Amino acid sequence: MTENTWLWIGFNVFVLAMLALDLGVFHRKAHVVTFKESIGWTFAWILLALIFNLGLWHFSGPQKALEFFTGYVIEKSLSVDNVFVFALLFSYFAVPPVYQHKVLFWGILGALGMRAVMIVVGAALITKFAWIIYIFGAFLIITGLKMIFKKEEEVHPERNPVVRWFKRLMPVTSDYRGDKFFVRENGVRMATPLFVVLLLVEISDLIFAVDSIPAIFAVSTDPFIVYTSNVFAILGLRSLYFALAGVMDKFHYLKIGLGVVLTFVGVKMLLAHSPWKLDTLVSLGVIVIILTCSVVASLLRPKKIILPTAGIAESKGT
Repeated sequence: MTENTWLWIGFNVFVLAMLALDLGVFHRKAHVVTFKESIGWTFAWILLALIFNLGLWHFSGPQKALEFFTGYVIEKSLSVDNVFVFALLFSYFAVPPVYQHKVLFWGILGALGMRAVMIVVGAALITKFAWIIYIFGAFLIITGLKMIFKKEEEVHPERNPVVRWFKRLMPVTSDYRGDKFFVRENGVRMATPLFVVLLLVEISDLIFAVDSIPAIFAVSTDPFIVYTSNVFAILGLRSLYFALAGVMDKFHYLKIGLGVVLTFVGVKMLLAHSPWKLDTLVSLGVIVIILTCSVVASLLRPKKIILPTAGIAESKGT
């Protein structure tokens, strides 16, 4: 599949056509994405991924189809972390809801390019140096354990070194200028806060890609499978954000579940060349069980809301 040039060309033409349809037809005018609209697009992207999976099953056999589906599930579940970051950035920078889709569109377009490069490099490394898979595995285990045990910390986007560097490189307007990323004022070209948010979205995706791409290499070393499963998961990320934005706090155990998934996938990579190598179908089952348990646990044990003591005392006094 990797050597079939027309397969790569055809898939990328399909992706570009869908992106053009998205921005040029359905979102040509900036508007607030409703919950109903986001749910519709979320199911549409999932349906397209499943249709593509059926095509793989028919033309390349059940093993390739299973590898794609498992990689897609891994990437889709790990992308939930991106959703949390998007919500944080949009809230911190007070991005008007009407402009959020544009930021995510261009952010995800840039993410597709970055991930394509990372997948090609990763595939080349694994092909030339088989032992690199153990480094990937160890890295995923360490990352997963950090996600499980590390306490939540307050994030300060304005302290990001890349943002500081950018502000020294180019002046930034004090407020938004509609949905524009750049404007020219008094003969000076300036960036807007919207572009700063886009820059942080790209940085966050790059960080998450460092975790998710090695995780999919644990399932398949075929670059086409790794790339297509990544692309389908990323294409549905915008609609997933708008669908989950209001209910993310309800799934507080999901981050622990994702940490367990990364740790499990890391162990799978370490066992890749041993007699205890895990079958792809078994891996898929374990991942689905872990994610389901984390979601169910979140619903059964809702996150406790701690009320300020002073506020309670005042309300009792009155």
